[in-house]
Amino acid sequence: MTAKIEFQNDISIITLDDGKANVFSQVMLESLYECLSKVHKDKGCLVITGRKGMFSAGFDLKTFASGDKEKIAKMVTLGNQLLYDIYTFPRPVIVAASGHSIALGVFILCCADYRIGVTGEYICQANEVRNNMDIPTQMMEILKDRVSKKHFYNAVLHGLPFSTVDAVEAGYLDEVVTEESLMKAALEKAEDLATLGHPFYENTKRYAKDETAKVVLDAMNKFKQKFYKHLHKCKLKSLIFQRMNHPNI
Repeated sequence: MTAKIEFQNDISIITLDDGKANVFSQVMLESLYECLSKVHKDKGCLVITGRKGMFSAGFDLKTFASGDKEKIAKMVTLGNQLLYDIYTFPRPVIVAASGHSIALGVFILCCADYRIGVTGEYICQANEVRNNMDIPTQMMEILKDRVSKKHFYNAVLHGLPFSTVDAVEAGYLDEVVTEESLMKAALEKAEDLATLGHPFYENTKRYAKDETAKVVLDAMNKFKQKFYKHLHKCKLKSLIFQRMNHPNI
């Protein structure tokens, strides 16, 4: 299984489960988008969760290692678009982070409107710099919007992991509950947020996020253009994660 959707009244629940690290491969992303296409855009609330112990470990590194440029391009493009679509989703989005949230997984936390983590030996980490990668502009803007200024250097520039408890102060999560009560807490929050009227919620969210959303969208478009232009001649790892406004690109 990759992604599945179920409904409880006006609440849409998408569960990610690839049986392993819940990586965002092309298959996972396409499955997730199929689920998203069924979510109401004018009422209710969306909840996204993962498998026990793992929300997501980010992009599928096996796809990068394969050298298949078409698959890599599709995966990266869909992953970038996913961040934007969740960040600007017209209804409230809750992430019930069921375990580790790493790389793209933690970026999705930063795109959601409310984030619930679980107690235990789990981490939230933007680990790109630790893996000798840059964070692209579009992802950086989203991090700047949600990560606490006090913890920004450690979280983003230094790529340090945060326990789920510490991740609340860092800005990755809004609250932490026990694993057993995760979905109960998420659904209780979703029931409340689902009552927010349309289009008033959508309009207010757009006013609040419009400036950052425009920067993210512009950065995504530039990234995509330069990605395809340089894909055939650049080292993939460097190309994909370099910020596209780097003077040497």
